[in-house]
Amino acid sequence: MPEESRTIGYICPVCGSAVIARRTAFQLAAGDSTLPCPCGKSELGFHQLGDRCEVTVPCLFCAKDHRAVCGNDALLRKKLLALSCPASGLGCCYVGEEDQVFRAVEKLEQAVDKLRMDDRMERRGAFLDEVVMEETLAELKDIAARGGVKCACGSTDYGVKVGYSSVDLVCARCGAALRLSAASHDDLADLCARDALTIPGRKD
Repeated sequence: MPEESRTIGYICPVCGSAVIARRTAFQLAAGDSTLPCPCGKSELGFHQLGDRCEVTVPCLFCAKDHRAVCGNDALLRKKLLALSCPASGLGCCYVGEEDQVFRAVEKLEQAVDKLRMDDRMERRGAFLDEVVMEETLAELKDIAARGGVKCACGSTDYGVKVGYSSVDLVCARCGAALRLSAASHDDLADLCARDALTIPGRKD
């Protein structure tokens, strides 16, 4: 039986290339490791902390590294684990099943292309895509109006935090958050296909 493997992807903030590689679950859980870009100027780092892992992610948007701690269970078993830039909401790193990671990196590349085009045209606005964000907020309002937003803790009270390319639904009771990407028309289509949204709830 072949050993279970995970696909890891990020975009190098220096050369702009997508870096995608496979690692076995054992390699990720056994100890510290890195995933360098072939250009040699950035790398993704994994630092094991027992049942958790600290991931150091080079960020294309901020041009600096972010650190995030996630459970090894999510790192090794989740279909798609996405780590995002706190400032922009854009994905920085994806770990999961191969097709899920390739799709997520492809969407991130499209968002980055738009960002670069906006910068060249000197037209960067409050959001990565103003139309997508406007329609995302309208769709969220419709879902909420029919009682479609709740938290796994049982609460139906929540707040909305609007970012540059994402929207966070934050539970008013437990503080857990659900991040919804609002970077592209594909993200909007994914949201429109959902009847309800469940904030995951916070585990103490």
